[in-house]
Amino acid sequence: MQNRLKFPLRFKMLLSQLLVVSVVLSLITFTMANLFQADKTAYIHDLTSTMVLHTAEEANTLVAGYTEKLRLFSRLMGDQEMAGREQALQGLFEEFGEFVMVSRSGADGEQNVYDQGALAGAGVTAEQLLSYRESHPLPLPSPGGGARLQLSTVGPGLPTLTLAIAEPAARGEEPVVTSGVIRLDRLQRLASRSRVFDTFLVDASGNYLAHADRRRIGQAPQTGWWGKVRGTPRLSGLTLEYQERDRAMVGGFSRTELGEVTVGVQIPKSTAFLTSRALLFDLLVLSLVLLGGAALLSQFWSHRLTRPIEKLSEATRMVGQGRFEIEVPAVSGDEIGALAGSFNRMAVELKHREQALKDLYGQLVQSEKMAAFGALGAGIAHEVKNPLAGILGITQLSLRGVESGHPLEKNLHIIEKETKRCKTIIENLLKFARQEQVEFGEVDMAQVVADALAIVDHQLGINSVKVEQVVEPGLPACRGNANQLQQVLMNLMINAQQAMGGTAGVVRLSARRLEEGGLELRVSDNGPGIPKEIQAKIFDPFFTTKPAGQGTGLGLSVSYGIVKDHGGEIRLESEEGVGTTFIITLPAPAAANAA
Repeated sequence: MQNRLKFPLRFKMLLSQLLVVSVVLSLITFTMANLFQADKTAYIHDLTSTMVLHTAEEANTLVAGYTEKLRLFSRLMGDQEMAGREQALQGLFEEFGEFVMVSRSGADGEQNVYDQGALAGAGVTAEQLLSYRESHPLPLPSPGGGARLQLSTVGPGLPTLTLAIAEPAARGEEPVVTSGVIRLDRLQRLASRSRVFDTFLVDASGNYLAHADRRRIGQAPQTGWWGKVRGTPRLSGLTLEYQERDRAMVGGFSRTELGEVTVGVQIPKSTAFLTSRALLFDLLVLSLVLLGGAALLSQFWSHRLTRPIEKLSEATRMVGQGRFEIEVPAVSGDEIGALAGSFNRMAVELKHREQALKDLYGQLVQSEKMAAFGALGAGIAHEVKNPLAGILGITQLSLRGVESGHPLEKNLHIIEKETKRCKTIIENLLKFARQEQVEFGEVDMAQVVADALAIVDHQLGINSVKVEQVVEPGLPACRGNANQLQQVLMNLMINAQQAMGGTAGVVRLSARRLEEGGLELRVSDNGPGIPKEIQAKIFDPFFTTKPAGQGTGLGLSVSYGIVKDHGGEIRLESEEGVGTTFIITLPAPAAANAA
């Protein structure tokens, strides 16, 4: 069967949202572009008109300032009786740095004052200024009629204009006319300030006073707009479209109240289209940013919606593999969150049921093992019991024939005792197989310790293991089964010897009385110790760390059961590389009887 292309849900949601956002952004961009295209001409005209009005207002303010300063010069020059008048006039030149020369003519004659430092610095003489004025006479303004302004540059080092004002005189006298030669620096800065518009100022005679292109100062406009502007009596914020040097231009024009200076700003029409393209580019960038933001937001939102479903899918796969410990976080309060909670409860129930099945299966296996062990033990016990009876009989007959004090007497007594213990163990095994209770009685713990050491001492000795015995004198008797307690001690000491793996070591067996009346037995060794990760399992049936065939895993489990049957406790203290200690506590006889 052909595999179908997988397309995750999150990408479907993402593409759907991106499609909607793209359509909306496209409509917005198209609409705004059309509106701008339809409005761009009016926008450029309004902007040009605003720019020229603002520039004309600044130019008028500048001319008004020059006019007031010129009147101050005129009053000072007209006061013939003022002491220190020459110094005061030079002080005005220093304060008003734009003024180069001031002339005053009236009934009292004609006067000329100069800024000698400025003329010397520019390489221009007073005679040159006067000669230029004679060759380029400035039309006199009418008294009280404002100011007249005209370009009057003598040399390239000193671009200037001439500003003339007329003040009314007494009846029958000539009006007072004051003119000043002023630097063009501030007007030129006004014309050069804008980086977008070409700004220029034209005097009443039709020559450029200031221009963004300094090379055109002093020239007459070469385009058709000047004919339309010059004949307009009141010019304020007029906008025109015209050709200049084969370029379509949009220009704005206004005339100052003082000096009859025509102020103009112009911008190529192509700049309007550049502005349109810039706007479209900005809209495109904005659209891309919004689209990218929408993509990120959609990705985040779709991931937030589909991630719980993916986790549920992954968790379902893990549960199918039998890993019930998985838990899906239910972070949302919607249907997906409720589904995650239901799944977690299902996983917990399945885990509990699986554990219950494992426990039941373990119990079943253990029951089968114990049943087989009991049947096998009962058969072996019957077979071994008869030879032991023969050994015991022969030993007892031999004891009768051995004189007291003979070296064999001690060995025969040990054989007799151990044979009886073997019979008792077999009888206990038979009772165990028949699930019968072991008989308890008074037990001398010091004797139990001595008997256990007597049996294992030789085996430990041939394996280079030294046995130390520390038994507190006067130990009280306890209630229990001596054979079983001896078996526990023997198991622990043999395990200690086997853990040392044939290396030399020490096994220490101690017994002492407890303050509350019980007994404490300790079996310690200086072997390798038991790793922490398996210390909790050493008393489990059939658990062993020995190689296959060298242990059944029942020794410690049986020892644990014997101590519990005696009402006691057995615990482990072990550290790797230091050694192991098994601590057995047995209750006092009264407590054991109560148990």
